[in-house]
Amino acid sequence: MFSFFRKKSAPTPAQPAAPVSPEADLPVPAAPTAAIAVVEPMAAPAPVVPPVAEPAAETEATEAARAGWLQRLKSGLSKTSNSIADVFTGGTKIDEALYEELEAALLMADTGVAATTALLDDLRQRVKDTRATEPAQVKALLADAIADMLAPLEKSLIVGEYHPTVIMVAGVNGAGKTTTIGKLTRHLAAGGATVLLAAADTFRAAAREQLAAWADRNTHDLSARELDPGNRVEIISQQGADPAAVSFDAVAAGRARGKDVVLVDTAGRLPTQAHLMEELRKIRRVVQKADVTAPHECLLVIDGNTGQNALAQVKAFDEVLQLTGLVVTKLDGTAKGGVLCAIAREKPLPVYFIGVGEKLEDLETFHAREFAHALLD
Repeated sequence: MFSFFRKKSAPTPAQPAAPVSPEADLPVPAAPTAAIAVVEPMAAPAPVVPPVAEPAAETEATEAARAGWLQRLKSGLSKTSNSIADVFTGGTKIDEALYEELEAALLMADTGVAATTALLDDLRQRVKDTRATEPAQVKALLADAIADMLAPLEKSLIVGEYHPTVIMVAGVNGAGKTTTIGKLTRHLAAGGATVLLAAADTFRAAAREQLAAWADRNTHDLSARELDPGNRVEIISQQGADPAAVSFDAVAAGRARGKDVVLVDTAGRLPTQAHLMEELRKIRRVVQKADVTAPHECLLVIDGNTGQNALAQVKAFDEVLQLTGLVVTKLDGTAKGGVLCAIAREKPLPVYFIGVGEKLEDLETFHAREFAHALLD
């Protein structure tokens, strides 16, 4: 479980929101208040919400949940791990044939030519330095090489330096964007942050209803865990309205209501749809009119099954939104996983979360070493 924590600070009285046109110039907002610090996943400071279980029992439950999630991740990446593991079976010798087989396996895992070449060069040097002679040793060294390549992608999402912290979430149709927003809301709310959702996907049928359903699931989840859900998850929506206008209203409402986070659900689109990509630029511009410091995070949700196309999506959306991080979903199906190595090599944006299923708890923080071993075990 990844939790969000915040430092205690004097409450800031909410100011009533005046109806302002999205295209009007707004005054520069007040300087940010004290930050909500996001700690590393395994750290254990006292959370804002008092624990409902004894510390030892809570730690044990958390570790058990993480172990269960890692097992699901390994299962999701089994197609890749089985393919690479086959290279090290039988009477494998540490020779050029081994490296050629590894190259083919890595390329089939969507690792990409540049990342595969870098990994094999690194592996050869590690084998030489350690004088490894057994296939199992080489496999372990490969896991280390992958972990080191992915390490720059491992970063914590920080919430609370600004109030509210505005997070835009984008992605192509079917990548799991709205579902990811629901899961991310759960992480934020369970950690004590108040969340407001902007349903800016205004033209897709039932998009607002889908987001509302996730908000309702989050509220019930908080209640079931005996965490006060009071006013933590709210939605700003307007069917058929301009997405930028809805985003503007949500940021203004988040400031007026003293929310910690505003999550903006943008409409799904393909990078080749120029008019829709331009609409993303408009949403970003209008959000900045509501808060000149926003958006504070621009996240792209990518489907782990799309292979090298995911890298193309990252480049295209980054050009429009100046992405700050990624969420990789659907690693529980036919996902090959190697695309994260390609991203690390060619466009090393932080991977804040990875997902392995449809449940609220099936979104977890990304750890390079855990992922590397899941990719090979």
